[in-house]
Parts: sequence; C-alpha cells; structure tokens
Amino acid sequence: MAPFDTGLAPTTAPDVALRHIVGDCHADLRKYRAMVLQNRRPIGIHQTRVALRRLRAAFGLFRHAVDGPVMRALSAEARWLAGECAPARDLHVFLTETVEEVPPIVQRVARRLADTHLQRARAALSGARYDAFDRQLHAFLDLSPAAPIDRLDEFARGELEAHHDKVMHRGRKIASLDSHRLHRLRIAIKKLRYAAEFLQPAFAQAAAKPYIEATARLQGALGALNDRAVARHMLADLATAARPTEDVAKPLKRLAKQAEAGEKRRRRKLEKAWKVFKKADKFW
Repeated sequence: MAPFDTGLAPTTAPDVALRHIVGDCHADLRKYRAMVLQNRRPIGIHQTRVALRRLRAAFGLFRHAVDGPVMRALSAEARWLAGECAPARDLHVFLTETVEEVPPIVQRVARRLADTHLQRARAALSGARYDAFDRQLHAFLDLSPAAPIDRLDEFARGELEAHHDKVMHRGRKIASLDSHRLHRLRIAIKKLRYAAEFLQPAFAQAAAKPYIEATARLQGALGALNDRAVARHMLADLATAARPTEDVAKPLKRLAKQAEAGEKRRRRKLEKAWKVFKKADKFW
C-alpha cells in the first residue's frame, strides 16, 4: 500500500492523484514486464498482472472525476494484456499452491504447457499492441491537469462509501452464497481494497491500515475459494496438452480430489474474514 502515498494530500485534485497513481502502476508494469521478457521467475508474471489490475482499478475508480475515451481504451488494453498473462500465472499457482506432490508425468506435461503460456505472455508484452498501449499511457501522463474542481478527500469519501456499501450488499448471508455470488463479492472487495490503498493518503494512514488489512484478508479468503474453479480449468488444460502416449487420466483425477478438498475449511476462513471486515472502522 505504501507505493501510492508519496506526493498525494487531502487537497490534491483527483485528476492529479489519478496520474500519480497511474505513473506508479506504469513504473511497476515496466519493471516486471522486463523480468517476464528476460527470465522465467514467477514473480514477473504475477506482478505484471498486479500492475495491470491496479491500472484498471485506478481508471475505474476515477471515472466519475476524469472520465473519457482514452481512459476507457487504456483500461480495455490493460484487461487484454492481463488476460494474456493469466494462463501462465494460473498454472503456476495450481501446481505450487493448490495441489501437492504433482506426479512426474503431469510435471512433464505442465512444463510444456508452461512454456506455451510464457511465450503467449511474452508475445503480448513485446508486440506492437503493447507498444501502442505504452505510448498511450505516456501521453495520458503528460496531459496537463484540468482546473481543480474537487479535493481528493472529498472525492474519496464518496467513492469509498459507495464501494464499501456494495461489498456489504454483496456479502449478505455470506454462508449461503453460491459460486456466482461469491465471485461478485470477490470483485467488489478487490475494487474496494484498491480504492482504499489508492485513496488512503487523503486521510490519516494509521487509521487506514486496519481497514485495508481487513479487506486484504477477505479478498484472500475469497481467492482461496476461487482457486477451486481455476483448478478445474487447469486440469482440463493439462488433459488436453497431454500426448497420446502420456496417460494422465488417473494422476489428474487424484489432483482434482486434492483441489476440491477443504471446502468447509475455506468457508470457515471466509466467514471469519467477513466478521473482521464488518467490524473494521472506516477511515474516511
């Protein structure tokens, strides 16, 4: 949360704040993009996706203050780029966090699939479409700020309240929510977390910390449940990528059972995280 606070104050105009945030996201994107293109370290893909998600979150958060076709176009391109990086990241998470003791035959198939996904991500991050996106981001950052008509703290109160209310609405009767409603709640809490991180410089940061930690905990609990849905796609991809001579049916079935296990534990963790979030004091 710290990278987004330098240079922002309660009196900062929203469009100035947006460009500051976008500039930080852009710097992260360029740093981790270079890592993806140069080596296979998983952190490169992961942090590239984070930077792209934060860019989209920033554009969405400030759309009522700095709306325009350029912002919408940049957000759409960030979404496409993140989508091109997603398979590489999802496969890594599945193999290293969702399941354990991956059989050698599946590891062999997974290495080939990982190579394919990495090449897809590299192609997206090094092609003409990325270059155009990068130039548009530079142009956006170089735009002269408009005459200030609002303060960041005033803007932030309205946005944070609206995002908080949406999460509270989505999380009603959390114990009985199905996968579709849990997905909608996960998106809402992710947007709230990013909004809180971006806008905390407009308020006392010590007061913001417990609230942001509660949003992160809730997002993590929802993400753990979502990993099960992602795991199904990964298993299907591995089955498709296997060669006729590679009999992966039984090993993948065992991994599927691993991925599906622990539903009650994940649900309990989610309900605890929800209670903590509901008790967290707003900092705005």
